[in-house]
Amino acid sequence: MSKNRFDLTGRVALVTGASSGLGEHFAQVLAEAGAKVVVAARRVERLQHLAERIKSAGGDAAAVAMDVTEPDSVKAAFEEAGRFFGTIDVLINNAGVARSVLFAKTREEDWDFVVDTNLKASWRVARAFVEQLSAAGKPGSIVNISSILGIGVGYGESLYATSKAGLIQLTRHMALELMRNNIRVNALCPGYIETELNSGYFQSERGQAYLKNNIPSKKLGSVEDLSGALLLLASDAGAFITGVALPVDGGHLLHSL
Repeated sequence: MSKNRFDLTGRVALVTGASSGLGEHFAQVLAEAGAKVVVAARRVERLQHLAERIKSAGGDAAAVAMDVTEPDSVKAAFEEAGRFFGTIDVLINNAGVARSVLFAKTREEDWDFVVDTNLKASWRVARAFVEQLSAAGKPGSIVNISSILGIGVGYGESLYATSKAGLIQLTRHMALELMRNNIRVNALCPGYIETELNSGYFQSERGQAYLKNNIPSKKLGSVEDLSGALLLLASDAGAFITGVALPVDGGHLLHSL
């Protein structure tokens, strides 16, 4: 029987922005694949509940406080994570924010809020990850969570889209430079995924019209639709994949002009 190349047994994964939404789901997927998971975010109480759920399901997890916008917090979180499980092999760079506003109405504080979290903080966390991985002389994988808005455009999303496009370009440059260290770097680009934050809108008449007219599949994705792509990029199943931006969007980017 061939080896399950999606198996992450023996690996240690860190997921930022894990207190809710996609990050919470990613942490559970990685744990189910056998990884020891460090969940990181500012809301430690929610992280602790998540870690306990993972343990109750037979996995292994630990919670660490991390504010990705603060260098000292990132450094302290990696040190604490190391005390739990040792060197981290897989980084899911997921923490992010959004602020939908028309370009002409954007302010400097809007730019700083979105770009500092989605782009600069992703660089900061990835650099800390690479430093500890290189010091240990180990291979690894980084999955930067971008968006189809990093590839296409969306009305009123200039700041978010720019930050996610920058993250894709950062992914490519990191992949180019880090392949000599046997560190793979890829970007996962979710389409419109149903979450507790957007379900109300997409159940409304306006939201239903958007689905019908703009998404070829005429439906939202679910968080489970991202699981296979995440594991592909994080595990040995994707051992020869680096520098890609992988859309998982139900064909949304194929919308006809």
